[in-house]
Order: sequence, then structure tokens, then C-alpha cells
Amino acid sequence: MSLQATAIEPLPEAADAASAAAPVAAQAATLHGGGLNYLELIAAASLPVQVVMALLLLASFASWVIIFRKKRVLDRAQKEADLFEERFWAGGDLGRLYNEAAQRKGEIGGLEAIFEGGLREFNRVRQRRGIDARSQLEGAQRAMRAASSRELDALEHNLEFLANVGSISPYVGLFGTVLGILMSFHGLATMKEATIATVAPGISEALLATAMGLFAAIPAVWAYNRFATRVERIASRYDTFAEEFSSILQRQAHIEDA
Repeated sequence: MSLQATAIEPLPEAADAASAAAPVAAQAATLHGGGLNYLELIAAASLPVQVVMALLLLASFASWVIIFRKKRVLDRAQKEADLFEERFWAGGDLGRLYNEAAQRKGEIGGLEAIFEGGLREFNRVRQRRGIDARSQLEGAQRAMRAASSRELDALEHNLEFLANVGSISPYVGLFGTVLGILMSFHGLATMKEATIATVAPGISEALLATAMGLFAAIPAVWAYNRFATRVERIASRYDTFAEEFSSILQRQAHIEDA
């Protein structure tokens, strides 16, 4: 007696399940094997989601430009403050420092600008007759406060943009995600049979908007906190110098009155 192998026919239900799962398995294999193609996801996204992504990309690009520029500005301000304080406390002639600063009036900044403004106002008020030492000192202090305020305004420029990007970008990305999911589910109304394979691409595109929002927000928040702390330290340094210089001017005014 000879035995012959016969092919086992699959059940109809199993065949239908296998055919339905084939596209999902193929898509999963593509995602895991070849990785996500973000450009294709962006290109296949709906127009409102693409607009949201474009806005987030622009905000992220502008944030990085501001981050690099602001770092360079703060580093220069710190270096200039170090150099001027070294010259100021070296015991040299303040009149010579003032003349050098006055000759470069359009180029100076930071502590040197505060010093130049305070001493210039002090000399101007002192030339008037009948002005006491207190009035001379108050005039110099007002000039130094005004110069310090201008310098700090320049250092804080565009920091509010980083704060806005950091706080708004996640919500803008979430708005794009909501729009993408709404359109994905709205498209299911015209289909007779809905599967994961038909919904997954639209949801992936929508979730990419949230990821882009976080990508724009996280560096902006970090940079804002970092730069705001550095500006506060520089402002404290400016105030300390103004107080110390005011003490020097006060002694000088009392000596001249005596």
C-alpha cells in the first residue's frame, strides 16, 4: 500500500483573515525594515497639516538663528565687561578711560557705556554754578541707569520670540494633529471596510505635526531659560558697577566741595 501526500486546503475564514492581514504586515515590515520616510509623510499629508508643519519649521529655523546670534552677543558682552573692569580697577586715570570711551562713543557698550554716560553727566552738571554734590551724583546715577537700561534692552532683544515659540509650538503641533486625525476618520466614511492599514498613514502624518511642535519648542525653552539667566547675571553686574562707580563720584564731589 503506498501513501500519497495531499495538499491541505485552508479554511475560508483563515484565508480571508490572512488576506486582510497581509497589507498591515507588509506596511509594518516596511516601517521596521526601511524606517520612516518623513518626507513622504509630509508630502502625503493634507494641506492644513502641511501648513501647520511649514509654520513649525519656520519657527524652529528662526529660533536656531536667534539662539546662535544671542549666544554670540552674550559672550561678547561678558568678555567686554571682563576687559573693562580689569582696566577700570587697575588704578589708572579715569579721565583717560573717559576720553578713550568718548572717542569711540558709537562703538562702546556694556560697562564702558555705563561708565561713559555717568561720568559725562557728572562733568556736565559739575560745570554749572551753584550745583551741590548731591545733585551732581543724582545726575550721574540717572545717566548710568539710562545707559544700563539701553544695554539690557539690546541683550534681551528677541528673547520674547524664543519664549513664544517654546510655549505655543506644542499647541500648534497638537492643532495639526487634531486636523489630521479628523480628516483621516472623515475619509473612512466613503469606505465600505475600514482597517488599520487605511487609518494608520493619516494618523502617522498627524502625529508628525505634534513631534515637529515639540522639536521647535524644546530648544527654544531651553535657550530662553539659559539666556534669561545670563542676562540677569549681567544686569546684576551692571548694577553693582554703577553703585561702586557712584561711590567714587560721591567722594570726588565732596572733595571738590571741600
